Amino acid sequence: MTIRVLLVDDDPLVRSGLRLMLGAAEDIEVAGEAADGAEVRELVERLRPDVVLMDIRMPGIDGLAATERLRGLAEPPEIVMLTTFNADEHVLRALRAGAAGFVLKDTPPGEIVDAVRRVAAGDPVLSPAVTERLIAHVTGSSRDARRARRSLDALGEREREVAVAIGQGKSNAEIAAELYMSLPTVKTHVSRILAKLGLNNRVQIALLAHDARLPGGT
Repeated sequence: MTIRVLLVDDDPLVRSGLRLMLGAAEDIEVAGEAADGAEVRELVERLRPDVVLMDIRMPGIDGLAATERLRGLAEPPEIVMLTTFNADEHVLRALRAGAAGFVLKDTPPGEIVDAVRRVAAGDPVLSPAVTERLIAHVTGSSRDARRARRSLDALGEREREVAVAIGQGKSNAEIAAELYMSLPTVKTHVSRILAKLGLNNRVQIALLAHDARLPGGT
């Protein structure tokens, strides 16, 4: 399957570099480019990319607002934010809005190509350790905590345990060992949590568990 990618960055040199980098991969096609977040939704609806690589900071409509607009579509593409910061409140807001992860602009080309492939396959581009460091930078309000706890109340006991473990930055393999589950069972619980709570990826589960301030959470 060819992965169709839309590039969104106000710097033409960055777009050019990404186009050359991704174009060298046989399984990736650059479907289009945009210089401003205002163009993104129309381009996505017309070009139907699988992945959007989007700069988080742009004049006019930035990557955050554009991400929120795209997640409102019936079948949104996966979104990866491009940033120069690896621990930034804007990154967290993008993850809360449904972005599948982020890559730094100085990331080696091979890793950016790998990130596109992983996101297209449904895997967020954040390791558990990075997720934990990011979450530690932002503490939600008491209102966020109440709302998060109400959401988690919809989960079964084992699903809740898995959600707490994700909030602690644990990988599926670590969760399986800690909770005495098989790896497929953990993956099934993660899928059910996403479906029940209307979330897009495990990063959002981690953020929700963190907001709820559960005992043993991050």
